[in-house]
Amino acid sequence: MTHSTLDLAKNSAVVVGSGLVGSLWAIFLAKRGYDVHLFERRGDMRKAGYIGGRSINLAMSVRGWKAIEATGIQETIQKVALPMSGRMMHSVDGKLTYQAYGKSDEAIYSVSRGLLNLELLKLAGAFPNVTMYFDHRCSHINEAGNEIVFDIGTTGDTLTVNSEVIFAADGAFSAVRQSIQKTPRFNYQQEYLEHGYKELTILPNADGTHQLDVNALHIWPRNSFMMIALPNVDGSFTCTMFHPMDGPEGLDHLNTDQQILDFFHKYYPDILPLMPNLVEDFKKNPSSTLVTVRCSPWNYKNKVLLIGDAAHAIVPFYGQGMNAGFEDCTILNEMIDLYDGDWAKIFSEFNATRIQDGNAIATLALRNFVEMRDLVADPMFLLRKKIAADLHQKYPEQFLPVYSMISFSNTPYSIALSEEDAQNELFKQILAIPDIANQWNGAAVTEVFENWYAARII
Repeated sequence: MTHSTLDLAKNSAVVVGSGLVGSLWAIFLAKRGYDVHLFERRGDMRKAGYIGGRSINLAMSVRGWKAIEATGIQETIQKVALPMSGRMMHSVDGKLTYQAYGKSDEAIYSVSRGLLNLELLKLAGAFPNVTMYFDHRCSHINEAGNEIVFDIGTTGDTLTVNSEVIFAADGAFSAVRQSIQKTPRFNYQQEYLEHGYKELTILPNADGTHQLDVNALHIWPRNSFMMIALPNVDGSFTCTMFHPMDGPEGLDHLNTDQQILDFFHKYYPDILPLMPNLVEDFKKNPSSTLVTVRCSPWNYKNKVLLIGDAAHAIVPFYGQGMNAGFEDCTILNEMIDLYDGDWAKIFSEFNATRIQDGNAIATLALRNFVEMRDLVADPMFLLRKKIAADLHQKYPEQFLPVYSMISFSNTPYSIALSEEDAQNELFKQILAIPDIANQWNGAAVTEVFENWYAARII
């Protein structure tokens, strides 16, 4: 066993985690001329390639694209992104219902997590001022916060790195966070859903085309559970089944070929012809958990900063996990200019202002799970969406649907959460209007809206 030390120069930074956020943040720092040292506990994805089976496809929205564009790599990423302009709901009897996400020119983009991570890692590795260290697992941070220790592979060797700043982008189960969690006054909460998820695949047609509408996010809502499918550039769809882990029909109890087939015949009959590989995928791919992480502070002694899932892991039901992490990078990059590269001020301000947004999108994502699995096929919910779109068209400055606020703007998540609470009160009043199904764009709705809006600005 060997123990070595690396003392980094002043214009250097350590980034822990070469996932989406860590790789992107390394690019941001490298473009600004910092000497970046990127550490990853796993092997080099660029050599090993990406193996699927437990990654939910990403839905890139405005916040994500803003970060991508700020680094100048949008053309590369656009090659692996497909626009989805709305939801396509699949009922048990095969009926399809489409619901646009926003205006006709607005879409979220399906991106393979593995492909995107590979592209970001390649781009980061192309900078001469980025040094990458794979098979380096964070052991701990010293009390002062300026020293991080890594265990190297399975050799028993260790590396101690002294750095002015350390960015922890090492995921929901962050080793860096676990190290500083032991310090006084660190608050931490994790919450698992009773649901887990299983990744499945809809294969392309023989000619390489998609078997379903390629410009929609497909949802099979089944009240307490659901399945979604997002398109890939190779003609396939990555499907994610969100389902309770326990119970007679839980993920942990669907074990035999017949149990799996009977379950899908009962709840997802229209998908069976599209999935000749169903049983094989179901058995091969693991059942994974869904966790929400809230913690504070994210700033440790102005030396260590938690970003991405290490700071605010959320469930995937608003498609904002990656987008929120990428927005962390955008905000930090802007703060470098605002505070002239003073990391102490940057860390302090980021911690003071960003935590409320991390907590807000965690709450919104949990709420949206209920919407996606229970409500998207409900007639009153669909009516509410129609009324919301009409109000936005009539009052573009006064009313923006919360989904559009989150996916098609850079409005802080905490403001979007407050707006959702307010809009829920508005729609309680609107949907209580007699014969609302036939009066949805009439004078009664206008009166309720204008009174609601006037009360808010007084």
